[in-house]
Amino acid sequence: MVIGESLPKILFDSLPIIKLKPGEMAKFQHENIYVCPIYKTSARRGTLSTTGHSTNYVLSIELPSDKPQKHWINRGVACLCQLDD
Repeated sequence: MVIGESLPKILFDSLPIIKLKPGEMAKFQHENIYVCPIYKTSARRGTLSTTGHSTNYVLSIELPSDKPQKHWINRGVACLCQLDD
């Protein structure tokens, strides 16, 4: 039930369906997580909008992890809504 390393030579892997449930941030557990960005496409660029975020950026989700955030950031882990085929 935590994010894990990919298998050798596997660049993309699927993520189980995630249901987004609204709630109060103060009631969420913010320990042992990786704040994972979600992008529309694998091109992690786009024009900057007035909010300061890329137009390709969707949102960030908190994925349970048994490793520190820095581990996943160094690997460039992100979720994509679609792959380039």
